[in-house]
Amino acid sequence: MLAKQRTIDKDASVSGVGIHTGHKVNMTFRPAVAGAGIVFVRVDLPGRPSARLGEMACIHGAEAGRYSAIRAGDALIYTVEHLLSVLAGLGIDNITVELDADEAPGLDGSGLDYLKVLKSAGIRELEADKEYVEIREPICVARGGASVMIVPADDFRISYGLEYPHPMLRQTCTFSMTPEIFEKEIAPCRTFCLKEEADALRAQGLGQGADYDNTLVFGPAGVVQNVMRFPDEPARHKTLDCLGDLYLLGRPVKGHVFAFKSGHVLNRELVRKIAAQEAKYNSKRQLYKVEYKEGGEVDVRGIMGVIPHRYPFLLVDRILELEVGKRALAVKNVTMNEAFFQGHFPERPVMPGVLMLEAMAQVAAVALISTPELRGKVGFYMSVDAAKFRKVVEPGDQVMIEVEITRARSRVAQARGVCKVEGQVACEADMGFAFA
Repeated sequence: MLAKQRTIDKDASVSGVGIHTGHKVNMTFRPAVAGAGIVFVRVDLPGRPSARLGEMACIHGAEAGRYSAIRAGDALIYTVEHLLSVLAGLGIDNITVELDADEAPGLDGSGLDYLKVLKSAGIRELEADKEYVEIREPICVARGGASVMIVPADDFRISYGLEYPHPMLRQTCTFSMTPEIFEKEIAPCRTFCLKEEADALRAQGLGQGADYDNTLVFGPAGVVQNVMRFPDEPARHKTLDCLGDLYLLGRPVKGHVFAFKSGHVLNRELVRKIAAQEAKYNSKRQLYKVEYKEGGEVDVRGIMGVIPHRYPFLLVDRILELEVGKRALAVKNVTMNEAFFQGHFPERPVMPGVLMLEAMAQVAAVALISTPELRGKVGFYMSVDAAKFRKVVEPGDQVMIEVEITRARSRVAQARGVCKVEGQVACEADMGFAFA
């Protein structure tokens, strides 16, 4: 069963100062309907400019690399990554975030206070299915010894390697990002910097709202005027930052991130490459727009809207019955005009058995890709077992193709297919498929 979209149950508010600007800010969270997405609104400015996550133009390339920001009209909202990590960690897809200044409150430097406020508002499931960004191919960004890569996976996880010029800041960690793990292991982890970095940031006009309570400052002797919550808290905080930066996409990601010394700049480059990959796949698959009706027919135009096959290799004329993700009954009318009869036993025209297997596979693909989990994917033969050919199929025959889906996962599926002519079995086989 697909996960459902989430929002909060009621309004909630939090106040504080921006960790870099030092500006006082009030932030209010409001519930939103399914599909509304995550929207930031600057209520202090004329026209209340807003930004919806997922629109790449809203991402601001923060030159300092110490935070991620978004653009709302002509206005900016700085340091959104901690809040975004909490929204991602809690699985909140739809929410309106109103604030009256140019930076999200830094609070204690982690995601913990945001998490407490949002949980106090209640997390409510909506009727709509959650929409994911699926990684189709590995993507890597590297620069100056730092790198971040994401590869396909059925869930979301982050592996982070931290390496600073300080003996306490050489750490690694790996987490599968479930709400429970995020709340206990990631949300409490605070931002950090070296003592010399803190001085340099102040000189640049940044870190105006930072102090030893909301920032772990590492001096030669260790943490200054503070105690770490976890031995590897800095690496965990980098994981929190990475999660928040990737949620600039506006939807949860299915993939495994491997990051080494990566920060906001590389993370945002990865976000843009993920968006570009998704756009590439979507542009190739504009044909996947058929609306499937339980028990209904799908004509040849609808079939071509599901699978990429075309003449002379489209071997299904019509889907007569369709139980979404379960079974399908289709028909193939064999005529002397079939292209394969020109070279396959032209003096004794017989439909090749392998093409009956292919016809069953095409019917199975329609039945499987009718499910929301597989919509937009392409199916490839992975295996054929127990194939038997029992009757010759000739021009003039009408082949009834029955397919039953016996197992379906996000990436693989199995089906049982039978071709019949006048009620007699002509071909049968067990088939395995992989989807990409």
